[in-house]
Amino acid sequence: MLEVRAERLRREILEFAGTGVGVTALHQRAIELVDRTVRSDLTCWALFDPLTLAFGSMTSGRNRIPGEYEPLLAESECGGHDPATFADIARSGRTVVRASDLPSTEVAHSLRNAAVWRPLGLDREVRVVFTVDGLCWGAAGFVRSGPDFTDRELEFLTMTAPAVAVATRVAAVHTLHARPGADPGPAVIVTDPAGEPVASTVAARIWEDRLAGPVRLALLLRAATFGARASTTGVFRARIRNDGGGWIVVRAAPLSADGDEARTAVTIEPAADSELTDMLFAAYALTARECEVCTDVLNGLSTAEIARHRGITPNTVHDHLKSVYAKTGAGSRAELVARLAGRQMPRPSLSPPYTPTIRSAH
Repeated sequence: MLEVRAERLRREILEFAGTGVGVTALHQRAIELVDRTVRSDLTCWALFDPLTLAFGSMTSGRNRIPGEYEPLLAESECGGHDPATFADIARSGRTVVRASDLPSTEVAHSLRNAAVWRPLGLDREVRVVFTVDGLCWGAAGFVRSGPDFTDRELEFLTMTAPAVAVATRVAAVHTLHARPGADPGPAVIVTDPAGEPVASTVAARIWEDRLAGPVRLALLLRAATFGARASTTGVFRARIRNDGGGWIVVRAAPLSADGDEARTAVTIEPAADSELTDMLFAAYALTARECEVCTDVLNGLSTAEIARHRGITPNTVHDHLKSVYAKTGAGSRAELVARLAGRQMPRPSLSPPYTPTIRSAH
């Protein structure tokens, strides 16, 4: 029976993604389907930038997490201290992690457990990441009170995660291009150590309106601030979906390192097509060499020029392009350029392998 339910969800969610819906609508539908088998009091699903593992949008279930707790969740995800963050799960190669399977000492020191779930009367949590072709495109968290999540529920989530991953990738790529319109200019916002804004440019007010939906400015600033502080490079960068369905680029870096008074500079601006090209490469599951060849094609190089540039033969260039055409559905070099430049609707594959393996949280 569980296998039948899983197959039904996989089929329905892939068919829904194939209609051209966006990520929010897709995840809303997925939440409804999963809730039939895995009950939760609160659930939140996220789109991820697969190349930076920063969240790009969020969709809640029928019950929303109270707004005052959202900054704490951003801190727990990006601060570099909490166990089993979505990014950590994705990097580990696991699919599903149940909080009760983690070492008790880790759970005891978890910010989201102590400062969010416990005050809300929730004591059970399970987290799922949606990975396809080695890249994480999204994640979902489920919390509830009462009985713990069962092994069968974890098995169901594991069986359905690959299809949700493919559907999420497709929904993201459906609108993976810059949208024309008035450009308010880049917003520059300076935050304090807690991620609260202390100074900003005038354009930040316009961006606040644009981010009033799934990705609220306060939550984004908190995530960017803690993400920059936790990063080994000191830089946070992510592509984010805004409330209108377009894409923006968020960057953050510390202004100084003077202890408690440290400040972080966060910039927000529209994503140019060039900012989204590598996400398209990832969506089409192109190899490193195929990405190089596509980059040369976008730069206008001929087959002979690509061969000289990459130190390969023209026949090898043709072989790579043939593979790229098959993956992208492009029928010519001009069509390939149009798709990679966001001028044609991309159509990544809707056919993932369904051979999930349940991994323990340890």
